[in-house]
Parts: sequence; structure tokens; C-alpha cells
Amino acid sequence: MSPKRIVVIGPESTGKSTLCIDLANHFQSLWVKEYAREFLLENGTAYAFDDLYKIAVGQINNEEEGIRSIEALQQTPPALFIDTDLYVIKVWSEYVFDRCDNRILSAIAERKYDGYLLCNTDLPWIKDELREYPDLSTRERLFNHYKDLLVNQHIPWAIVRGAGNERVASAVESVTRIIAAV
Repeated sequence: MSPKRIVVIGPESTGKSTLCIDLANHFQSLWVKEYAREFLLENGTAYAFDDLYKIAVGQINNEEEGIRSIEALQQTPPALFIDTDLYVIKVWSEYVFDRCDNRILSAIAERKYDGYLLCNTDLPWIKDELREYPDLSTRERLFNHYKDLLVNQHIPWAIVRGAGNERVASAVESVTRIIAAV
């Protein structure tokens, strides 16, 4: 049986990477890192519209590597956790450039996932060299873009709220429900 592919999305500084690590540990599984961080750390933060397609390709490659890694395990865990997906790149592209590369949109239609966790903006924003939007109103606006995307598709999803152990418990409960539903 293949593991369920659970994507963790949301605005920056909402705990996506930390949550993926915590969920992978809880479910004794693996997680896929967000490629955009790697790309921006290597190439700088002065990105252009065309860079977002490169980031999308890198994200897909990371996901495929994660799938191969989990399939190589002797015992298959119930889920593979993916830190962001192409929806995040779509929202990012539309927010910054008012458009999205058609190749990214086509790839979104082709990629298959089993569930989404949308991280709420209830955590404090933490500055790092890659983050761009410290104001809560922008983060909430982006959160609503993600929520609109999820509402308008057929894959199970849940909003993750709270801090620390409360946030992890909320996510574990949601993942357990998603795994049981699909």
C-alpha cells in the first residue's frame, strides 16, 4: 500500500517545515523539504518571474525523490509529508507578478495528493533572510488565497491552529482523519 501524500501549505512563517518534521516523527515517516528555500539561499532573493518555474521543477524533483525514498523503506509508513507544493508557487507568483506560468498550472493539474493541511497565521512572524511579508494583514490575505484554492478542489483538507504541542496534536488528528477517508 502506498503512503498518502499530505501537503502542508500556508503563508510564510506559519510553521510548515517544523510541522512536517513533527508529523514525520509522529508517524515514523519522511518529509519533503520545500525547494524554494534551497533555491533562494543558493541564488539570492532577487528572483524573477521565470525563476518560479525553476523552483516548481525543483519542488517536483524533491517530491519525486521523497516518494522514491519512502517506497524504498522496508515498512511503508501511512503518509509522506510534503512541505509546500505548486499551489504555494502559484499563489506566490500571482501575488508578486499578477500571473502564473502555464507550465506550473499544468503541473498542478497533473500532481495528485491525498490531503492538505493549511497552517493558520496564529504563530508570530519570525524574521529570516528569505521572508518578505512580516505584516499580519498580508499573511492573512495569503492564507485566504490558499483557503480559497482548497475549498474549490475535491481533496480532503484541514486548517491547523495553535502553537507547539497543540498545533501538532491538531495536525495529527487531521492527518489521521484524512488517512481514514482516502
